[in-house]
Amino acid sequence: MKAKGIKVTLAAIALGVSGIGLTAPAIAEPMALLDRHGSRVAIEPYAPNIVRVTIALDKSLAEAPPGPGPIAASNAAGWTHSSEGGADIFRSSALTLTVDAQPWPKAPTQMERYFAPSLPPVSLSVSNAQGKLLTKMTGWEMAPHSVNGEDTFKVGASFDAPADEHYYGLGQNQEGMLDLKGREIDCKHYYDAPAGETVCVPFMVTNKGYGIVWDNPARTLVWPGLHSSTRWQSQVGERVSFFVISGETTDDIYAGYARLTGETPLPPKAGFGLIQSKARYESQQELLNVAKGYRDRGYPLDVMVLDWFYWTRMGQLDIDRTYFPDPKGMNDQLNAMGMRSIVSVWPRFERESRYFDMLAAKGWLLKDKDGNPVDGLPVRNDRAGALIDSTNPEARQWFWGKIRDNIASQGFDWFWLDETEPDVIPEGYFFSIGSGDRYRNLFPLVHTSGVAEGSERDRPDFRNMILARAAYLGAQRNGGLFWSSDVKSTWEALRRQVPAGLNFTASGLAYWGSDIGGWQWPSGPAPQHPVLLDPAGMTAASMDYVDYPELFVRWFQYSVFTPTLRIHGQRPDTELWTYGKAAEPILADWLRLRYTLMPYIYSLGRHTYDSGAPFMRALFMDFPDDPKVSTIGDQYMFGPAFLVAPVTEQGQTKRPVYLPAGTAWYDYWTNQRYEGGRTIEVDAPINRMPLFVKAGSIIPTGVQVKSTAERQALEAIRVYPGADARFVLYDDDGTTNGYRKGGMKAELVWNDQSRSLTSTSKLPTGQAISGLIQIVGQ
Repeated sequence: MKAKGIKVTLAAIALGVSGIGLTAPAIAEPMALLDRHGSRVAIEPYAPNIVRVTIALDKSLAEAPPGPGPIAASNAAGWTHSSEGGADIFRSSALTLTVDAQPWPKAPTQMERYFAPSLPPVSLSVSNAQGKLLTKMTGWEMAPHSVNGEDTFKVGASFDAPADEHYYGLGQNQEGMLDLKGREIDCKHYYDAPAGETVCVPFMVTNKGYGIVWDNPARTLVWPGLHSSTRWQSQVGERVSFFVISGETTDDIYAGYARLTGETPLPPKAGFGLIQSKARYESQQELLNVAKGYRDRGYPLDVMVLDWFYWTRMGQLDIDRTYFPDPKGMNDQLNAMGMRSIVSVWPRFERESRYFDMLAAKGWLLKDKDGNPVDGLPVRNDRAGALIDSTNPEARQWFWGKIRDNIASQGFDWFWLDETEPDVIPEGYFFSIGSGDRYRNLFPLVHTSGVAEGSERDRPDFRNMILARAAYLGAQRNGGLFWSSDVKSTWEALRRQVPAGLNFTASGLAYWGSDIGGWQWPSGPAPQHPVLLDPAGMTAASMDYVDYPELFVRWFQYSVFTPTLRIHGQRPDTELWTYGKAAEPILADWLRLRYTLMPYIYSLGRHTYDSGAPFMRALFMDFPDDPKVSTIGDQYMFGPAFLVAPVTEQGQTKRPVYLPAGTAWYDYWTNQRYEGGRTIEVDAPINRMPLFVKAGSIIPTGVQVKSTAERQALEAIRVYPGADARFVLYDDDGTTNGYRKGGMKAELVWNDQSRSLTSTSKLPTGQAISGLIQIVGQ
């Protein structure tokens, strides 16, 4: 395979998901193909609030379908096209898009001969149904350069950025800020990013009632709101393609994103419980002892994880029977304790592994310019092995078949697809579909798709779930639980998790979490304040790290109010009882709180499946009329009820909490009521994280169970008065795909004036509502 002088074909440039064997959108003619003095502009509606704009010099490129990620069919129903004064106007019930008229180009001045762009200019604007301007694209760019042997372009577009516009999403960035305004976002998957792994999901949501989906999987630089402009620039491409999604609420925008790229499946109920992991459990007996340790202590636990190097060699896709002599029996014992299992499967193959030669011969590994497998990179010492080329549908199908036959057959339930960024960086190399630079960010979508589709086909009534640490547009449809990668075990790392997670969920991917306590070996600076927990009895870290139990408790408290709750780390012990005698009872209480709230949390998961909206929510989503929340990244909503304010400073026993305006709030611990629109100082002793509940909330709670495998009765339905409220309580069997056909729902309705709570149908548990109601403050 020769790289130099490669001709970029139209098929390679405009390759959509159909070219890589994934579900493809139906190819349709755009509603209109405009000519602006040689710049071809295609307008393609997908819904009343979703429109795609494609700009190219080549007509065929402008008309070509989207790239990988979007899967919806275009739909111009209800849209009209008219021309006024040379401008083209496209209208629906939700949007008006105007492609501006462009005057005939005049001869350039002497200055313009040097500075004038060669592209025929294009500008356009998008307004909502009320005529309010949402965004204005002011120009586009194509700058020629050569990348990985291809003569191609940097392609981009610029948009006006009002002073009061704020920006969220774009995947995962761990720089510690929520609002992306005024920053450069290098949108690429990068494990070694200095602050923690970055993940590119090129979907950006604003506080102005719209979001932009950027349709290009190459490395993309984004400068949101910098010098009064927002600029996108992909490093490989021959056209500009993007979608605008509008909404009266942010949830309308996320419903549009789900319509465009796929719904978010409901994870199995066990995925909402405690997931216990360690890097690594070295034997079958060690793993079973940990599981039994939870049961003996009466602590709830749902999933045990078998992490890496349970195999004989990287790429064998086997189980080392020296240390795991009976994996099927091990999983049977876990099931008998009401637990499930997740097992780590890596996409790399050592040269000495049994499948390497076959994969190389078939061309199913990432290749260099000469067609040879790329076997590791000289960056870190864990780089051995070649990367399976998951852009190839045959390779994906083979990979799933080996996982199914070699590993799932031993009773493992779900799969941890590690290194989905991938760790073997594809830049400078080649996938089967083309340059690793052109498809820089695609791997996590196609790699998880192979397992999701295989599981759906071969285990049709068993609910899929995949643990993954990178994502791309549409990755949510593959059943992923995403996490922030191998972060450090420090207070600084904890602080950075909060805004990182909020931007990730703001990118349309609802299920995110972090390695509780950090993944890296526990090591941090000396505490600057009195330590709040005695480390006596700690085995999880060296006794030199005297504040590590305090850090772990704070991290655990925060994680109880994230979509997934997973303990993991590269340390001697990770289990709940290994952080010292003082920490253990506090951790146990917070774990029980998670299970108490399971009816509420699982119902939130169902709502995300129905709506596409995340349930870990930055405050801008729910309080658009309060400008003070636009940049708050250390507080968030967990569903419609809870305002969460994590404690992320060592020795901190108080913290300020801003209560958004427009509603009253209840302190969850004291039931004291506060009016919103102000900041209060809140007590935060080590056993308590500030939590508030919005007035007009309904929170169903459950009795204690040892895992979600038990049928959980409701303990109470708590009502926080102050406004009318509705909450859809949901339940199902927790493991099958029956939820797609309905499940058991009951809409709980609170009438604040009559102070009455009713249900529109029988409760999923069969209990009578009357004996469960608890009205706070009464």
